[in-house]
Amino acid sequence: MSEYNFNQIEKKWQRYWEEHQTFKATENTDKPKYYVLDMFPYPSGAGLHVGHPLGYIASDIVSRYKRSKGFNVLHPMGFDSFGLPAEQYAIQTGQHPAITTEQNIARYIEQLKNIGFSYEWEREVRTSDPSYYKWTQWIFMQLFNCYYDYTSDKAEPIDKLVAAFEINGNADIYAACDEDTPSFSAADWKAMSEQEKAHTLLNYRLTYIADAVVNWCPALGTVLANDEVIGGLSERGGYPVERKLMRQWMMRITAYAERLLQGLDTIDWPEPVKEMQRNWIGKSVGAELDFAVEGGASEKIKVFTTRIDTIYGATFVVLAPEHELVNEVTTDAQRTEVEAYVNVAKNRSERERMTDVKTVSGVFTGTYAINPISEERVPIWIADYVLAGYGTGAVMAVPGHDSRDYAFAKHFNLPIREVVAGGNLEEEAYAAKEGKIINSGFLNGLDVKEAISAGIAKAEALGVGKGRTQYRMRDAVFSRQRYWGEPVPVYFKDGIPQLLNENDLPLELPKIDAYLPTETGEPPLGRAVDWRYQEQYEYELSTMPGWAGSSWYWYRYMDPQNDNAFADKAKIEYWRNVDLYMGGAEHATGHLLYSRFWNKFLCDLGLVVEQEPFKKLINQGMIQGRSNFVYRVKDSNTYVSYGLRKQYDTTPLHVDVNIVENDELDLEAFKAWRPENTNAEFILEDGKYICGVEIEKMSKSKYNVVNPDILVERNGADTLRMYEMFLGPLEQFKPWNTNGMDGVTKFLKRFWKLFHDNDGNFAVSDDQPTAAELKSLHKTVKKVEEDIERFSFNTSVATFMICVNELTALKTNKRSILEPLTIALAPYAPHIAEELWEKLGHNESVTFASYPVWDEKYLVENTYEYPVSVNGKTRGKIAFATDAPREEMEKAVLVDEQIVKFLEGKTPKKIIIVPNKIINVVV
Repeated sequence: MSEYNFNQIEKKWQRYWEEHQTFKATENTDKPKYYVLDMFPYPSGAGLHVGHPLGYIASDIVSRYKRSKGFNVLHPMGFDSFGLPAEQYAIQTGQHPAITTEQNIARYIEQLKNIGFSYEWEREVRTSDPSYYKWTQWIFMQLFNCYYDYTSDKAEPIDKLVAAFEINGNADIYAACDEDTPSFSAADWKAMSEQEKAHTLLNYRLTYIADAVVNWCPALGTVLANDEVIGGLSERGGYPVERKLMRQWMMRITAYAERLLQGLDTIDWPEPVKEMQRNWIGKSVGAELDFAVEGGASEKIKVFTTRIDTIYGATFVVLAPEHELVNEVTTDAQRTEVEAYVNVAKNRSERERMTDVKTVSGVFTGTYAINPISEERVPIWIADYVLAGYGTGAVMAVPGHDSRDYAFAKHFNLPIREVVAGGNLEEEAYAAKEGKIINSGFLNGLDVKEAISAGIAKAEALGVGKGRTQYRMRDAVFSRQRYWGEPVPVYFKDGIPQLLNENDLPLELPKIDAYLPTETGEPPLGRAVDWRYQEQYEYELSTMPGWAGSSWYWYRYMDPQNDNAFADKAKIEYWRNVDLYMGGAEHATGHLLYSRFWNKFLCDLGLVVEQEPFKKLINQGMIQGRSNFVYRVKDSNTYVSYGLRKQYDTTPLHVDVNIVENDELDLEAFKAWRPENTNAEFILEDGKYICGVEIEKMSKSKYNVVNPDILVERNGADTLRMYEMFLGPLEQFKPWNTNGMDGVTKFLKRFWKLFHDNDGNFAVSDDQPTAAELKSLHKTVKKVEEDIERFSFNTSVATFMICVNELTALKTNKRSILEPLTIALAPYAPHIAEELWEKLGHNESVTFASYPVWDEKYLVENTYEYPVSVNGKTRGKIAFATDAPREEMEKAVLVDEQIVKFLEGKTPKKIIIVPNKIINVVV
C-alpha cells in the first residue's frame, strides 16, 4: 500500500538532487540559455520566515519550467555575507564576524534545501570569502586605473590621459573630473612632482579620495548610506546620525549618469523602479550662474537653475548649511546665529530635509550678493531646504515662481516679484513653465522657452554663466569605517594612495583585538598590529560598503572557481547577463543602480558583453504577518477571550502565532511560552480562548513570524510552495494565514490518489483517454504555460485544482493523461512529481522531461448544454453536439422527459433554437 508520505518523499528527492547534481548547468551551446537569479540574501541569525521564500519559489518555478522547455538554465544561490549586523554582534560578544556569518549561512542553506529549490549549490558564492572579494578588490583597482572620456563616451585607461597631458596638458581633455580641477599646460604637467601628478590624477580617476559630507553615526562608529538613515537615526539601532565632512573613497558614478538614464529604456523592469532611478539621476537642463559676493569674497557663489528666464525675480540667494562659503560670507554680527543654525541643520538627513516641506527655517548671513544679470543687490541666507549634494549647494531664490522659495520669503518677509505673467502671488507661487515674461528687462515679452535661450546667451556673452546639463545624482561614498567588509587594496606612500600589486590580492582582513574604532578615532582596522604593505606602508583603514560585492556577483556564478579571472570570457559570452532577476523594489536606488554602473564599466573594458546586467526584473510583494492578540485584564494575570474583551478593562498583547491555531490559543503552550505566564488564568468563550487578529508587517517584535521549517514538517514543502503562490499575484502584498494551507494539502492528496486505487496500490492504466479527459489535460497544460510565461503563478495553482477535481470526477487513471500532468505540475510541486514520475517507470528525473505540448483540437467545444424553456420559463437542460442538425435537436427536445411534462400533451406551435445559446418551446 502506498501512502502520500510527504516527509519521506521530500527528503528522498532532495538527497537525490544533491547526489546527482541534477541542476548542474554547463556551457552547452546547443541549447538556448536562460539565467534566473534571486537577489542573494544577507544571512541573519533569525533565519528565514515564510515571507522570504516568496520570490525564490517564483524564480524556481520559472527555472524548472524553462528546463522542461529545452533551455540550459543557470539558477545559482549565494550570500551577501559582509555587513553591519554581524559586526555589531561581534562588538557585543567579541566573537569574530566570520563565525556567526558561517553559522547563519549554514542555517539558511538548510532551510532553502528543505523547500526544494533547484539551485546549483556547487556555484555558491559568499562576498566575505577571500577568493571572492579578491575580485571585488581587483575591480576596484581597474576603476582606480581608469577615467571617463566623454569623447569616446566610455571608461579609458588612466595611462591614455597621462599621455595626453604630456602632449597638451588638459586643455583638450573632455572628461569627467572634479569641478575645481585647474587648467594646466604640458609644461606645467612635466614640471609637477610625482606627488602633484598623483593628486591631479585623483581629479579624474573613477574611484578617488575626497572630502565629502556623509552620514556619520558616532554610536556605530561608521558612515551610513542615505537609505540606512531614517528620520535622522540609524536604521539599525536607532542611533543619532550627523552630517559630517570626512575624507572618503568615492565612486565617480556621475560620469555614467546619462548612460544610466538612457539604459532604462532598454530593459524590462517595473516602471516605478525605473522612475525612481530617473528621479535619483535627476537630469536637468539649465544654466550655471556666478553671483559675486559683496565685499570681495575670494569665490563667487555658483548657482544652477533650470529657469534662468526668472533671473529678474531672484530676490535672495540661499546656501546649504554645509556650503563651503558659509563661514566666509557670514558677518561677525551674524556668526553666532549662523553657527547655531548650521549645527542643528547638518544633523538632519537629506531625505528628511527634502520631504519636510512644512517646516520653514533659515538664517541671514549678513552679507549680500550681486545678481549677475540685473546687477541687483540680494541678501545671502542659509537654509536647510537647500542640499549640498544637489546642484551647487546654492540657489537663486525666485519666490514668485517656486513654492519653497515662496514659503521662505513669506516667513521672513522677503520681496516676492512677479516675472512670469498669469498667477496670483497674493495666494501662492506661480510655477507654470509657460507664459510671458514681465518685469525682466531685455526678456520682457518673450515666452518662457524663448527667455531661457536668451538668458543663457546673455550670461555667456557677459561671462557670468553658461548653459549646462545638471544631474541630481552625486558620486557615491565608497568607504565605511567598519571591520566586516572588503579591505580596500590601497596603501599610502607620502600621503598618496597607491594600488597593491595584483599578485598580492586578496588583501585579507587582519586579526584585531576588538571590533570598535581605536581610542584615537581610527576605524577598527587601525587596531591591527604590524599590518603594513611590504612591512612599511600604511594600508587604507576603511573597508568597502555592502554594495561592493553585490555589484558584480552574477558574473562570479558563471565561473565561481576561477583563480585567474573573475569569470572566463567564453562563459561570460555564453551566459551574457541575467534573463530574470527577482528581488525587492527597496534596492532601486542602491544595489540596482550600482550594479548597472559597475556592469557598464566592465563592458567599457571589454570584460563583459552586455551593457545591462538584468534584462527583466520582477519585484515580489511582501507577505504580511497575521498577528494574534490576547487581552489581559488590567492589574491581573487573567486573559479574556476576544469576544468577551469589551466587558473588561483590558490591554491587547501580541502572542506567538505558532501557539495559535485557527485563532484558538493553546493554553498550556501559552503558559510555557514566557515565565510570567506560568500562572495565567483565562476567561473563555464556549470553552475556548479565541485570539484577536490584525494584519501587520512580519516581525519578531510582533511574534507573528512563521517559521517555514515548522510548516514543511507539518504540511510538506510542496504544500508551502504552492500555497505561497496561491496567496495572490506575485507583485502584490498578501496577508499570511497558515490555516489556508489545508486546501493545498488536500489538493496534493487528491492528485496522489489519481495514481492509486482505493486500497492505495499504484494503479495507472494504458487505456486510451476519453475526449473529456483530453480536454481537461490540454486546457490545463495551455493555461499553466501561459501563466508561467506571464509570471501569473496564483492562477496556475487554481487551474491545477480544477483539473484534478475534473479528473477525479471522471475517475481518470490513464497514463496518457497523468504523465503529462505530472510534468506540468513539477515546477510547482517537484517532490511529489518526482515520486510519481518514478512510479510511472522513469529512471531519469522529471527535471529532464519535456513540457507537454497542448493541442487546440482538444480544446474546441464539441458540445453545448442548452437551457430549454417552455413558454419562456426554463424547465431543463439538454446537451447537443455543436454541429447537431436542427431537426434532430427538435425531435430530442420533444421526447425529453423533463420537458414533455410541461407540454401537457399539446403540440408546440414552434421551437426557437438560438445556436449555442438557448432553446425555447412555444406551446
